[in-house]
Amino acid sequence: MKIVWKRGFIRLVLVAGIAWMLLILVVLLFHVWSCQSSLAFFSAICNKQGKVFIMLDTMGLVPKSQHRCPIPTVDDPNTIFIPKERTPDTIVKNLTYFLEDEFVHNGSQSSPLFGGHQSWLQREESFKLNSNMKVHCGFMRNGGAEMSPLDVKYVKKCKFVVASGIFDGYDVPHQPSNISRRSKKLFCFLMVMDEVSLKFIRKNVTIKEDSAGGQWVGIWRLILLKHPPYDEPRRNGKVPKILTHRLFPQAQYSIWIDGKMELIVDPLLILERYLWRGKHTFAIAQHKHHRSIYEEADANKRRKRYARPLIDYQMKIYRYEGMEPWSIKKNTVSDVPEGAVIIREHTALSNLFSCLWFNEVNLLTPRDQLSFGYVVYRLKGLFKFYMFPNCEYNSLFVLHPHTREHSSKIEWVKSRDELKGNGSSMIEGRGGLGFWTPYPGNLDLVVLPPVARTSKAG
Repeated sequence: MKIVWKRGFIRLVLVAGIAWMLLILVVLLFHVWSCQSSLAFFSAICNKQGKVFIMLDTMGLVPKSQHRCPIPTVDDPNTIFIPKERTPDTIVKNLTYFLEDEFVHNGSQSSPLFGGHQSWLQREESFKLNSNMKVHCGFMRNGGAEMSPLDVKYVKKCKFVVASGIFDGYDVPHQPSNISRRSKKLFCFLMVMDEVSLKFIRKNVTIKEDSAGGQWVGIWRLILLKHPPYDEPRRNGKVPKILTHRLFPQAQYSIWIDGKMELIVDPLLILERYLWRGKHTFAIAQHKHHRSIYEEADANKRRKRYARPLIDYQMKIYRYEGMEPWSIKKNTVSDVPEGAVIIREHTALSNLFSCLWFNEVNLLTPRDQLSFGYVVYRLKGLFKFYMFPNCEYNSLFVLHPHTREHSSKIEWVKSRDELKGNGSSMIEGRGGLGFWTPYPGNLDLVVLPPVARTSKAG
């Protein structure tokens, strides 16, 4: 009897296992069929931004996307209608910036800092949205990152911008391809760099000078930032990336791409696809592997992208301030972007978001993917953005390797004690002030959420 019972039990388990596998197969086939259907009933399943799709994806019931996938752009840039009206400013109507580093005037600091001495209280107030707002947003007077008068004059005419940046000689400019004549006339292609990179490019690439003295590499106009504001090249690179609206204040629309990337899609097609079609003002890609900032922080520590105890300190601040790990309960597809491509209409609210995002990079670590989702959280859902699939992100460009690897002493800090004491070689004297400015809260009892490492690549 026992043998018969065991055989019956085994058969039952096998039948149940096969039934479960068939159920999964049916769900997958149903999903594929329904997403090809035009029936409104299946829209919740097909909507990649919807909670139903995200829940199925989290359960592993959605086929994994390809590394690259077709971008649903229109066929011809010449047929695109450019909106005559800008998106109205309804939440924040008037945005201004602190221009003087107030901390300087008491004599305790010899020169202004680019990001200013933003206090923890000022930081807290900056997240409270009002019609009229004044915030820190870099570019303190005499704080560094100045453009030449020649370049300032040139960028004043730029309403549509494709911007990129090279710092510390990591890269050389890569020429965009598939750019229409219309886009060549409409867009300014601006490559921002420091003096180290300009010298490196002179040795490796032909630079042409126009009759007005402007410097060019192919389609790229070279924009030199004199007096880099930070000791750390990675942090310097965040200035044009995040504060594009401050460098080019006349720009109405901008597309940022990292310096190691070669753009292969016409920028007009990009604006139509990611902004105008869905009436968005800010678009950025979803990270390929991570949705939670705590997962991304863990990956940064493992890959030695910044000092481990400083990453932990930043995450403890965010946890103390209520930042939950990403889950399907959230209204966002993910809390972690793939930040190498940023597509913006420069409205007051999107400009404010960029300022607040930059202030986190200035105050804490330069790992901007860690702070993006936090700033979204602090704005309580009022900042709307479009996070598009990672496979589309990979179809926008060709990725080139850096000319050399970056390294700095700050990456090897093993404890916060190494940051103590004046003149410590581990301190970034002009950035990361939050690491040696007392935080107004007790972080000793903060426990970071456990992280399940879901990706070998992460």
